Amino acid sequence: MIYLSNFIFPNENIEFDFIIEEKRTCYDSFYPFKILSKNRFERIDFEPITILYGGNGSGKSTALNVIAEKTELDRDSIYNKSNFYCDYVNLCEMYIEGEIPKNSRIITSDDVFDHMLNIRNINEGIDKKRDEIFEEYLYTKYSNFKMNSLEDYDELKKINYARSKTQSKFVREKLMDNVREYSNGENAFRYFIEKIGENGLYILDEPENSLSPKRQVELVKYIEDAERFFGCQFIISTHSPFMLAIKGAKIYDLDETPVDVKKWTELENVRTYYNFFKEREDEF
Repeated sequence: MIYLSNFIFPNENIEFDFIIEEKRTCYDSFYPFKILSKNRFERIDFEPITILYGGNGSGKSTALNVIAEKTELDRDSIYNKSNFYCDYVNLCEMYIEGEIPKNSRIITSDDVFDHMLNIRNINEGIDKKRDEIFEEYLYTKYSNFKMNSLEDYDELKKINYARSKTQSKFVREKLMDNVREYSNGENAFRYFIEKIGENGLYILDEPENSLSPKRQVELVKYIEDAERFFGCQFIISTHSPFMLAIKGAKIYDLDETPVDVKKWTELENVRTYYNFFKEREDEF
């Protein structure tokens, strides 16, 4: 499914005209101006899955955030915009097919990190709660309570309940929201699965950052299925060979001048991995 068909960034001439007409002289940076134009990256024609590949500083994350801003996608973490960010976005053009679904969103590394940090905070609260429940268990189980009236019936039920459970089972049942059962990588993976729904445009900024190779392979399969069966469109920035190998993905190489479309097996990062393992093939 294609919701966003193409996107046009301002070229060098448009950027030059804007900067020349800008009267303010108190700024030493016009970011995001001059980031994408340096490699003459002026237009993206999207497929159901489109990937922006490039090293640090290539502008792939900048491009994704600009697209997300122009399409007004939801995001969880606050994005720090520069003084000229809105000016740059206004100079961009986009063409959509129909309407972009409301459940569309951008997912960045900051979103995933904040999610895992929130879980850590929850777990710290659970640790404190666990101690309190443990004390409750000991007090209740070994209480010398005697029932004197029907008003004491609820307390008696608590005591009998505690005495019928082991300590660990008592605590577990009191902490049904214990999220510690998942590792950081598993929580990151689950975050993507929970946020990616049916019929949506999803922008993923370096999703591999918090995922093991195994989890990356699982996310690749999920993305392929979401595009094929559930009407999703994806725009992804990555330099992970696992993500770059997504079936049918159109890949823009932002390390080239001008930016060019390539097969994933032609990319420098992938060739580096290939050569490394090929030279050590006998060790496997």
